[in-house]
Amino acid sequence: MWRFDKRILAQFDFFSIILIIPLVITSNWLIGEVVPALAQKQTAYVGVALLAFLFVFILPIRRMSWLIPLIYWINIALLLGVEFFGHARLGAQRWIDIPFINATIQPSEFVKPALILMLAYLINKNPPPYNGYGIKDFLILSAYILLPFILIAKEPDLGTALVLLLIGYGVLYFIGVYWKIWAAIFAAILLLSPIAYKFLLHDYQKTRIIDFLSEKPSYHVQQSIIAIGSGGLTGKSKDEATQTQMKFLPIATSDFIFAFLVERTGFLGGLAIILIYVMLILHLFSLSVFNKDYYIKVVTISISFMIFIYMGVNISMTIGFAPVVGVPLPMFSYGGSSFINFIILFAIMQNLITFRYKDMYDARGTKSFL
Repeated sequence: MWRFDKRILAQFDFFSIILIIPLVITSNWLIGEVVPALAQKQTAYVGVALLAFLFVFILPIRRMSWLIPLIYWINIALLLGVEFFGHARLGAQRWIDIPFINATIQPSEFVKPALILMLAYLINKNPPPYNGYGIKDFLILSAYILLPFILIAKEPDLGTALVLLLIGYGVLYFIGVYWKIWAAIFAAILLLSPIAYKFLLHDYQKTRIIDFLSEKPSYHVQQSIIAIGSGGLTGKSKDEATQTQMKFLPIATSDFIFAFLVERTGFLGGLAIILIYVMLILHLFSLSVFNKDYYIKVVTISISFMIFIYMGVNISMTIGFAPVVGVPLPMFSYGGSSFINFIILFAIMQNLITFRYKDMYDARGTKSFL
């Protein structure tokens, strides 16, 4: 029997939800101006994400912690399935066909919450000592990070793979690892980077780096910079936003949606969205810093890192400060997989925060929310 206790609202983190809402509304408005049909699909994705949020939020995650390793290894199996049964598009094999419903899934998207939960599970079971993790524990945790990184990079999807790598090692840096280990890693990166560039990167990845380092930016970046510059202080009306309306700006609803935003709302509109992201990142960071619960620490800092990486890379890309990669603006670019993933991560976070002090099951075995 279900029963809801209103005292749950005292623990729920409303501030993060308040910051997400204007991102979703502004995104849908911009997408609808370019392709109304896509805005309808994005609204459907929002609906699915809300259902996913409610489902994950009511799960007894702490009591089901034994399932976390299983979820992680199922995702690894799906990544291996991509290698043998994957569906290829545009030269990349990243999808698996779902029989009978004419749809595909991209396992690399599901690995993100699986890896974050797995790190939280492992760190909670074996917290770091005062001086940080030693080499043995560091190598064990690294194995869980590097396995999906290698499988995703092989698809190839270097952008997603690097995001996983940065989040994983960012969490370890935040939680604590002996400083000599980091010194050795940085030295190895400096020595091995030229070899990795020559032998591990694909030709198109090298081309993107060369384009980024060249004096003249690529066509996509040129049009993006023109759109941003033409927005001025307060932006243009819909009819005057020629970079987007006349299709000069490529991928205006996803990869380059920030350029579209600034063309329509100007410097002030772009600054407002950036400030929302900054407040969200700092809020999540504060939840992690001032919390001794390792589940909450790992999940909140992971989401904070992920938003920072995605936002930083995407916006830098649109102004020519980073190579063009398929990294969306969090909860803003068009697309279902990325948006739903972020909402699921926030649902996990809200669950861990809200039900931290009370079991979800009372002594009689009935469902309880506080």
